[in-house]
Amino acid sequence: MFRFGDPAWLWALGAAPLLGVLLWSAARARRRALERFADAELARRLTATVHRLARRWKSVLQVGAVALVAIATARPQFGSRVETVRSVGQDIVVAVDLSQSMLAEDVVPNRLERARLAILRLMEQLDGDRIGLVAFAADAFVQSPLTIDYSAAGLFLGAMHPDLMPVQGTDLGAALRVSIDALEEAAREARVLILVTDAEDHEERYDTELGRIREAGIQLHVVVVGSSEGVPIPVYDELGVRQGFLRDEDGTVVTTRVGESTLRALAADAGATVVRAGPGSTDFEDFVDAVASGEGEEIDAMQVTRFEEQYQIFLAAALLLLVVDLLLPDRQRVGGTWTGRFE
Repeated sequence: MFRFGDPAWLWALGAAPLLGVLLWSAARARRRALERFADAELARRLTATVHRLARRWKSVLQVGAVALVAIATARPQFGSRVETVRSVGQDIVVAVDLSQSMLAEDVVPNRLERARLAILRLMEQLDGDRIGLVAFAADAFVQSPLTIDYSAAGLFLGAMHPDLMPVQGTDLGAALRVSIDALEEAAREARVLILVTDAEDHEERYDTELGRIREAGIQLHVVVVGSSEGVPIPVYDELGVRQGFLRDEDGTVVTTRVGESTLRALAADAGATVVRAGPGSTDFEDFVDAVASGEGEEIDAMQVTRFEEQYQIFLAAALLLLVVDLLLPDRQRVGGTWTGRFE
């Protein structure tokens, strides 16, 4: 079976006759200019070495080469084979910490924006995997259900802000519970849970959830955003203008730091992988590559017909015509006898 992979490019074949018309017009213009320049006998003597037949063939070769290039651009295909294409993917739920502490600026521009950049970097590497988003603070809810529409997930991610959460605080147990429920509803075997947080947990009640993760065989990863040094939490008004820093009831500036003890507990009790997202470290890039290339579950399999690309033949033929055109002389030797300068 013969077909074109990109038949829209066949319009380029119109360049071949156009080139032919241009070459014919140029040859005609040369003849007329020569007729105006000299009489018939002088013109004959001046053009005695011109090989008119060779020039015609050179024009034919050039037009043919352009036509072959146009055909090659349309990707001619003939010959086929049947392949089995399998769709493989995994379910990934990313739980994003939206507590006030994520506005701390110990990373540039702040923890939340750094978390967004990290998640977008992960989305760019996914292919066929479904991704969902969970927002959490003192409570948790599904912000974006599992989907392969990464653009839509990115829009949901951009809307995530601490203002979404009715009650502030940090409850990792709620985040884990809602995320596990979302993964179990999908009923896939290849499941990944990524917790993006500063690990500053105010509840420390997640033993039950860690047990569910172990039983279900869910891969748990913790992406840590922030530093271990205490930093203040900025407060902004409705226009986004900073009004100072968050204070407690006594008027003391509240500081926040990464919960190192929480991270150690998650790593020990659930075998979680802990990765820090921040400048000057390649750990997160390696983590993204590892997650994106993870072995997924076969979702679907179908038989497809693959056609063999044969544009190389036409390009080679066009190149051959151009080489012949270069080698073909448009001048010829003309014999003559010297009879003197003034004869």
